[in-house]
Amino acid sequence: MQTSVSIHQACTLCGNPTSMWCSRCESAWYCCTEHLRSDWPRHRQECVSKSHQGVSSSSYPVNNRIATPPPAEVELITVTAIFFAPEADRWNTTEIHCRPPTRSHQGACPIPLLQNFFPDDDAEDIVLTQGLNSENLRFPLHLWYSPTAIQRNAPINRAVHNITGGSATKAWCGPVVVLKFSGSRLQGYTDAGPNDLPALSTYFLAYK
Repeated sequence: MQTSVSIHQACTLCGNPTSMWCSRCESAWYCCTEHLRSDWPRHRQECVSKSHQGVSSSSYPVNNRIATPPPAEVELITVTAIFFAPEADRWNTTEIHCRPPTRSHQGACPIPLLQNFFPDDDAEDIVLTQGLNSENLRFPLHLWYSPTAIQRNAPINRAVHNITGGSATKAWCGPVVVLKFSGSRLQGYTDAGPNDLPALSTYFLAYK
């Protein structure tokens, strides 16, 4: 059974007494995980694991170790999207957070986080590449909708109904979120806005 060892060292960041250290090099001391995370940009330059030093791991209790490197915090990408809320009379803009692709998927498009708009996780997507008069869109549009809302004849989306003047062949139901690609390669998003409404209206009118 491993017994507790009383260790009194100064935290590398704040100087307060601590008994915890970096689990990788076991030579830098921190009073909490947050201080290791804050100091990591500097400490990582000098942090060498015990195995690479050819030194056996410390006999100090495992509970005293702070995991290194600290968990990476994903920086989300935020873009402006067009939102057609089912109960609203007109479209609106909203901010959408997107998760960047992993290193193994470099070149892929960020993943929009749409759970707040589609709580049942039933969203499907369509990429619109053509606008008025079948002209190719320089910045294609990425439309997300709920197929189950359409299938179960949910209340008509008034915002979509109004943008088409009520002339659409088939009523559109449920929420609709529209993001705008930053180019034809579909590898990123840019802000959507009023200039994208004509292409959307054309699509809604042609939808069957």
